[in-house]
This record gives sequence, structure tokens and C-alpha cells, in this order.
Amino acid sequence: MSYALGYIGRVTLNSLYASTSVCVLMVDTINWIFIHPFRGKGLRIKSTVEHFVEFGVRSVPIVAMICFLVGVIIAMQSAYTLAKFGASILIADLVSISALRELAPLMTAIIITGRNGSAITAEIGSMKVAEELDALKVMGLNTTKYLVVPKFLAMLLALPCVTLIAMLVMIFGGFLVGVFSLNITPEAYFEETAQALVNKDLISGLVKSFFFALVICWVGVYRGFQVTGGAEGVGKETTASVVTSIKLIIVVDLIWTFLFFKAAS
Repeated sequence: MSYALGYIGRVTLNSLYASTSVCVLMVDTINWIFIHPFRGKGLRIKSTVEHFVEFGVRSVPIVAMICFLVGVIIAMQSAYTLAKFGASILIADLVSISALRELAPLMTAIIITGRNGSAITAEIGSMKVAEELDALKVMGLNTTKYLVVPKFLAMLLALPCVTLIAMLVMIFGGFLVGVFSLNITPEAYFEETAQALVNKDLISGLVKSFFFALVICWVGVYRGFQVTGGAEGVGKETTASVVTSIKLIIVVDLIWTFLFFKAAS
């Protein structure tokens, strides 16, 4: 009994500590983005652009390849059932709506979590282990401004852009299956896709990607600052960063899907 109560107490205290630390990090980040620059302390624009290239441009090939294959798979799996009812054209509806509302934002976020979220944790964690963070403080540099804000801004800009590309590529994958395997004319496929989609589908996907970016960046940064020990600590926190980010991404996705569902009903 005492062991169970002790375990519950430790989990509760650790959760409160983590929540408080993340809230402090959020407030400090927002201050350095919206308040301190107007007091003459500026933003690291060059670093932000470099991180945008890393998070966005260099993530496009792997995201595009996976989302294209997912679009092809969805179209092939659904074609088997829809063909029985003579409704193969509805593949355009299924692929396009799934891509915009759910699959493209979710797949993009998970891929970038594994590719860039882990890198954020590893970079900051390695700097902490090597005492470079202490060196920055000694030189009078704020770690939030120097390390966090460029990554934060770059992620907020990059993830929605990559998500938009993922949506188009996933729809294109379904288009190829429909045209070359099911003999649907390109004109009919595009017309059906246009009729199926509404502005709300695109907006819901981009809104999700924005909040996914918040999760990826803040979890990655927080885990990096929590690194202790040597290389082993960096590895543990990097793994924890990816696992935590994916869990929170699924939770955020569920919340926004529920909100959009309630708004539509």
C-alpha cells in the first residue's frame, strides 16, 4: 500500500514539476517573441531561417514520399470495396478528405517529430552536458532567445507549409490509382475532389499542424533542458522527447477533431 501511494505521489509531483517548467518556458518564449524585440533586443532572424530550412525544406522529401505512398495505399484499399457498389469515383472523396482533415497533418507531425523534434532535444542536451549553456549565461546571452525562439518560430512556419505539400502529394497518390488502375478520367477525378472538399477541411488540417508544431518544439526543448549525466542522458531524453511528442500529438488531434465535429453537427 505504501509503495502504491509513494508511486502515485512521485508521479503527481513529477507531473506538476514538468507542467510548471513547460508553462515557464512558454511564457519566456512568448516574451522574447512579442515583447523584448520591441525593447530593442531583437530576434535571431538568420538562425530562424536556417532552422526553417532544416525543419521545412529538408523534411519535404521524406514527408512527400511517405504521404504519397499512404495516398496510394488508401486508394487501393478502398477501391476493393467501392468497386462492388460501382462507386469507384468516391475514392477521390475518401482520399482528399482524409488527407486534408487527418492523415497529412498527422503523418507530417509524426515524421518531423522523429526527424527534428529529437534533433532539438539532442542539440540542447548535448550543449547542457558540455556546459555550453552555462557558458552562454556567463557571456550574458539568454538561452531562450539564443536557442529556443529561432527553433520555435521556424517550427511554427515550417510545419504548416510541409503539411500543405503533404496534402497535395497524398491526393496525387490517390489520383494516380484512380486514373491508371480504375480507369477514372482525370477530369472526373478532379471534379469529384473539388466537389468533396470545402474550406473547413483545409482550415482544420492547418490548425492542427499549428498546434502540432507547438507540441513538437516545446517538448523537444523541455526534454533537452532536462538532460543530466553524459551521452546516456542525452539518449534517454531524446527517446522520451519523441515518445512524449507523439502521445501529445494524438491527444491534440483528438481534441481538435472533436471540436470540429461538434462545430459541424
